[in-house]
Amino acid sequence: MIAHVFPTRLGEVVALGDDDALTALSFTDGRCPPFADLVAAPTGPLAAAEEQLCAYLDGARRGFDLPLRPTGTPFQHRVWAALAQIPYGTTRTYGDIAAELGTAPRAVGLANGRNPLSVVVPCHRLVGGSGALTGYAGGLQRKAALLTLEGSSSARRSDQNAAVPTSSGSQNRITR
Repeated sequence: MIAHVFPTRLGEVVALGDDDALTALSFTDGRCPPFADLVAAPTGPLAAAEEQLCAYLDGARRGFDLPLRPTGTPFQHRVWAALAQIPYGTTRTYGDIAAELGTAPRAVGLANGRNPLSVVVPCHRLVGGSGALTGYAGGLQRKAALLTLEGSSSARRSDQNAAVPTSSGSQNRITR
């Protein structure tokens, strides 16, 4: 597994993967997976992840077209696949996803919290039942900034005062 660390408008990010797929992407000041083989000039999925994430944060993309291979249980993969279907600029609640999958909202929350592909699998689009912003491994201010970038009304209901970029795709397919 190789890693590439790069700056973005919302903080430093680490992308992990190999020549075939991206396996993890997270902000380095959040819940960051361990990595060993750091590369300065990535190719393949890691280079594409940097390019696409920066374009998304600059408002030039609304989705990602990356080969993904996150590690997780079959249930976590079901939740992550449901997250990947939440359209840009909208939010869903834990209860919405739980009802869709026939499980409890708490189970959805636990699987969401294990999402290794921050932003790419849009866990930031999942909110509490009242529309309030709830936990995000990258921090609630960053979650609010991402939702504001997308024009979501949930970000406007937030009590968080985040520094938000001023500028404003395709669906991901998760494979095992």
